[in-house]
Order: sequence, then structure tokens, then C-alpha cells
Amino acid sequence: MKRADRRQVRRDPLAYLEQLRRVSTTGVIALPWGGWCVSDPALAQELLRHPGFHDGKSTFFRHDLLPTRAAQVQVGHAVRDVLRARLPEYRAALDVAVTGLPATSRWPAAGAGLVYRCLADLLLHPLTPAGARSSMDRAARAGVLRRPARVWQRARAEVWRGRLVTALVEQVADRRAHPADRPRDVLDAVVGACPDEVGDRAVAELYLALFRAVVTPVGTSLAWSVLLACLHHPADAPWPWPADQVVREALRHRPTVWMVGRTVSRPTEFGGVPVRPGELLSVSPYLLHHDERHWADPAAFRPERWAAKDGLGPYLPFGAGPFTCVGAAVAQVLTTEALAALAGGARLAVTRGDARPSPGLVDGASPRPFTVHRTVLATGGPDHAKGGDLP
Repeated sequence: MKRADRRQVRRDPLAYLEQLRRVSTTGVIALPWGGWCVSDPALAQELLRHPGFHDGKSTFFRHDLLPTRAAQVQVGHAVRDVLRARLPEYRAALDVAVTGLPATSRWPAAGAGLVYRCLADLLLHPLTPAGARSSMDRAARAGVLRRPARVWQRARAEVWRGRLVTALVEQVADRRAHPADRPRDVLDAVVGACPDEVGDRAVAELYLALFRAVVTPVGTSLAWSVLLACLHHPADAPWPWPADQVVREALRHRPTVWMVGRTVSRPTEFGGVPVRPGELLSVSPYLLHHDERHWADPAAFRPERWAAKDGLGPYLPFGAGPFTCVGAAVAQVLTTEALAALAGGARLAVTRGDARPSPGLVDGASPRPFTVHRTVLATGGPDHAKGGDLP
């Protein structure tokens, strides 16, 4: 990638992607860092339905962790079902955690921390040995949930990641030897759903990947929801939108998954562009969510569009097709419940807020650091403090 391109990516990665779309004449963009992005909505949806785009296993799980695509699906469903069944506990934990929040907090780290604290007992149940839970806490604080910016921080995160994996391997072996009658947490769900031939360390690595996949997107989506709602409404008045509308619009405006890609296994042509084996062919939810031919005023943050349900276009904040995140509905509810708890009975405002994502996009589109000011109101919560419901 040229130096000028790198500067533009650091300044605003998503604006740079839009610029590439504007100058493209084919609906298939050549990405400067390699691979291709299908930007035309009709072509993108055709690709997402194409069998060749979905052959093999999902790359999310790493090809060596599970033997088959069916095993990947089974593990994903097991984790989703545990989280869905334990939503009342998550809501109760939010009620407690939000009351202990300081009036001023630094985000997105504070949002990720809030989500993690309220999910901790669902990730590893309270009777898990203290050493394993302590390792999980330290790893989360050290940066295992999201790639840290500095080299020394990444090195520290790797140390704590290794310690957590070691503790998890012991737990996997113990839980396989003494299986629970029903899953008590996400680790039980992963252990129970994994085939017997999968080794203890692979199960531990798989659990860690799912741990990050649960906490990080919810924390990031919560941060975007708070930031965008505050930036687009006066600080001296309550938000006029229900929490579920804010979350849906935040996931449209700044989807955490900004690219959905697969490596092409055989020569193909798409949109008139030849793609060679080994090249990455992607669809960008961000571009589809901002296409003027399908969305009314796509550049604007308008949560009310979800009440009217008109002028809506392609919406895939958690991917699409056979590899859509099986926990998409649960993740949206977890985010909505957290936002409802934060905004209920309180007024939120931000300073140093910037709607551009952090440079790099290694772990998805995360907001740049900003400060949240939360003022508890004397009266009960307004109408916008509406939680989420599973379909």
C-alpha cells in the first residue's frame, strides 16, 4: 500500500473505503492491501448466496480447531443457547453494575469492561476455581479481548493469554471427566458440543475465541450506540429514541464487522473482474449500509428510521448467508439491554467524541477514545430505556 493510502486509512478507514467505491467503475473494488471487495448491492447479495463463497469451514474458528463445518455449527448453537437462557442473569448484573458506574468514564474501554463484568458468570460460572476466573479477569484487563495498540501491551496480553489457556485446559479436562447435567456457562457449552477427538487445548483455544466473539462485538456496538446517539442529540435533553432503535441504527451506521470475506479456492469471475485462487473476495456491510440507492439518507444517523421501517436497504451487521453469526440476535439483545440500563433514569453526554473509527480495523470498527458523562435523574427512566427482545 502506498504511503498516501496508509495516511488516508489512518485518518478515516471507512471514508477511504467509500472513496474507493466512488472511483470504481465495475462494482468490484481492488483493495490496496490485497483482494477484492464487491461494492454493488445486487452483486454483493448474489455473492453472499453463491455456494462457492460458502464452501468449506468458517475461518472464524481456525481450520484446525474443529474437524467439520457441522461441528462448528453445533458449537455455535450451543453457546448461543446458553446465552439466550441466561439473559435474565445478565439483566440483573447490569442493574447492579450500572449503579456503580462513575459519573465520568473513558470509552470504549469502560463499555467493554461493563459488558465483560455482566457476562463473567455466564462465561465461567461462579463455582469455577478461583485461579481460572482470576486468569480470565486479568486476561480481559490486559487486552486479550482486543488487540492493544502498543507493542509492550500486546506482549503483556500474550503472557496473560497463555496463562488463561493453561487454566482453561485444566478446566476442560476436569469438565470432560465430570460432565454437568446441563451447561452452567459458555465453557460447559463448548466442552459438551465439541467432538471427543478434539484435544483439550483445542477446546480451550476455541472457548477463548468464542469468549472474544461474545464480549468484544457487544462492547464495541454499545460504545458506538452511546457515542452516536450523544453526538446527534443535545446533551440537555433525553434521547427521543428507544434503545433498540439506537442499537439497530448504530449497527447500520458503524457495523462492527466491516468486511465479510472468503479466500477463493478456484478461478472465478465476478462483476466482470477475474479473481485468482488464493485471493480474498469480500463484501462490506458498511458499504451496503450506506448505499444511496437502497437507504434513505444513509449518511445520517437516524434511529427513527427503524420505527417507520421505510427506506431500509440491505442490513447485515453480523454477516450474511450460511456463515452469518448464529448469535446475532442474542448479541443485539445483549447490546440493547446494556444501553437501556445505561440510559434508563440518566442523561448521557460525551466529550472528545469522534465518529471516525480507530485506525487499523484489525478487530473490527471500534470508536476512537471518548469520555461519557452520566447524570442520574431524580425521576424514573424515560421511554428510551427499552431493552431488547429475542425474536
